[in-house]
Amino acid sequence: MISTSPFPSLSSSKMKNTGNCRTFLILGVVFLCCLSHVRSDASDHRYNEGDPVPLYSNKVGPFHNPSETYRYFDLPFCSPDHVKEKKEALGEVLNGDRLVSAPYKLNFREEKDSSVVCKKKLSKDEVEVFRKAVDKDYYFQMYYDDLPIWGFIGKVYKEGKTDPSEYKYFLYKHIQFDVLYNKDRIIEISARMDPHSLVDLTEDKEVDAEFMYSVKWKETDTPFEKRMEKYSMSSSLPHHLEIHWFSIINSCVTVLLLTGFLATILMRVLKNDFIKYGQDEEAADDREETGWKYIHGDVFRFPKCKSLFAAALGSGTQLFTLTVFIFTLALVGVFYPYNRGALFTALVVIYALTSGIAGYTATSFYCQLEGKNWVRNLLLTGCLFCGPLFLTFCFLNTVAIAYSATAALPFGTIVVIVLIWTLVTSPLLVLGGIAGKNSKAEFQAPCRTTKYPREVPQLPWYRSAIPQMAMAGFLPFSAIYIELYYIFASVWGHRIYTIYSILFIVFIILLIVTAFITVALTYFQLAAEDHEWWWRSFLCGGSTGLFIYAYCLYYYYARSDMSGFMQTSFFFGYMACICYGFFLMLGTVGFRASLLFVRHIYKSIKCE
Repeated sequence: MISTSPFPSLSSSKMKNTGNCRTFLILGVVFLCCLSHVRSDASDHRYNEGDPVPLYSNKVGPFHNPSETYRYFDLPFCSPDHVKEKKEALGEVLNGDRLVSAPYKLNFREEKDSSVVCKKKLSKDEVEVFRKAVDKDYYFQMYYDDLPIWGFIGKVYKEGKTDPSEYKYFLYKHIQFDVLYNKDRIIEISARMDPHSLVDLTEDKEVDAEFMYSVKWKETDTPFEKRMEKYSMSSSLPHHLEIHWFSIINSCVTVLLLTGFLATILMRVLKNDFIKYGQDEEAADDREETGWKYIHGDVFRFPKCKSLFAAALGSGTQLFTLTVFIFTLALVGVFYPYNRGALFTALVVIYALTSGIAGYTATSFYCQLEGKNWVRNLLLTGCLFCGPLFLTFCFLNTVAIAYSATAALPFGTIVVIVLIWTLVTSPLLVLGGIAGKNSKAEFQAPCRTTKYPREVPQLPWYRSAIPQMAMAGFLPFSAIYIELYYIFASVWGHRIYTIYSILFIVFIILLIVTAFITVALTYFQLAAEDHEWWWRSFLCGGSTGLFIYAYCLYYYYARSDMSGFMQTSFFFGYMACICYGFFLMLGTVGFRASLLFVRHIYKSIKCE
């Protein structure tokens, strides 16, 4: 992917490095758009009467455990003579899709009535497998001409009985496919299970089963270009939009109140501070030294663990850039419903292409902090986010393998990801690091730092790091918590989320509130003559990630029906990685806002 030798260009100029980064990003986005759109075997989606239309069985699994999915033929359904596996893109495999040829034949505009798929005698073991699947509300998923089909495999008759041993279990054996078409194109398909055609699975005995299906065709005026709008409209219903707009109004009110409060308090206090500190030296000498002005010799003293701090800023900047690119693709319509694996493909490709941003930001800032071992800093930057993510993946992939679930990545896919890391992510990280080292940028401090640090005074408990983080994280979280439910219901459920414009507005509000609250807490910390604000501003900005993870506990136990070790480990494992990413990203936003504020106020006074 890297076409030129990096080392000569790095020493030329900063603009050339920026141009290279833009070139990589543009190529990556073009590659992503080409890769993310997964098409059916019929590339133009046009058919003549009687033409075979690709129908693939995807997966089965408990309805309430979206991560716990299995191959369709892991259940003893009728299988075709030759099961053909569809070649899948990277994102589809990451999404747990495993498409194979289905046993049903739905040729274009050919109706069928109770056509027999197969007749088979279910053994006791097969009856038990189906009964357990029905008890766990197993659903199946198929794709017909790239249109999704959902349905349950059976049902449980409880009839008011409370003892599970008295329940009756039935397997559906007749599927009714209803297909809408417009001229030579397929517009919509749905599957209905015949409630009167059942196989009794209640007892442990062999059962004869005759699996059938019917196909009905009906013409429609809906154009082919609008066939996916049916799935998008579900999240745009009026009552849903009202809740989303209520979330926006709630967040905007929070922002306006917070902004007004901070603008009033800080501007009035700062104005008085500037007047007080702008008086002549004699008056200042007679006054007891208090306030933020008198720590000007320590406020720009570099933080402890500067290599870790710079690496966190680099990783946070990369994740922020990744988020912006994902929102951009979402707003232009790349992530329409059931575009299988597009989001996962985008995350992998864009993260790999933006690693140069992490390397440049971390190394340049580390060199500004007068760090010497920039190579170690670069390695730390590369591992700070990917390290925990890799360890989490290894554990969860092992769990998925033990369950024989489709979430377990095949060896070939793991090799592809390792190659992307080796051939794209790592070289770009090194390129960015070398560019950052050669940038020769100096840290812009309006005040000179004294040789010996001033002692931090003893402060009340509520001014310590943890209470400040709690205050800093609560307000941004309160601005997004309503929207969080819909996101969780989409990621960890079967609800469709397509209102990306509202989500983008909420994201902007989150950034604004995080920046403002961190600036306010930084000012109060400096006013108390505590000059160790670097790490505090980062921790306060990122603390929203901890609140989101706490919301995970609430959502799991109060708002979802997820259960089982695999689903629980997947939910809390991957949400820990996502919340950690939010911590790094929002921590970077909080620190950058605080740094701008601190530089501004110390430029406005005369520092000796």
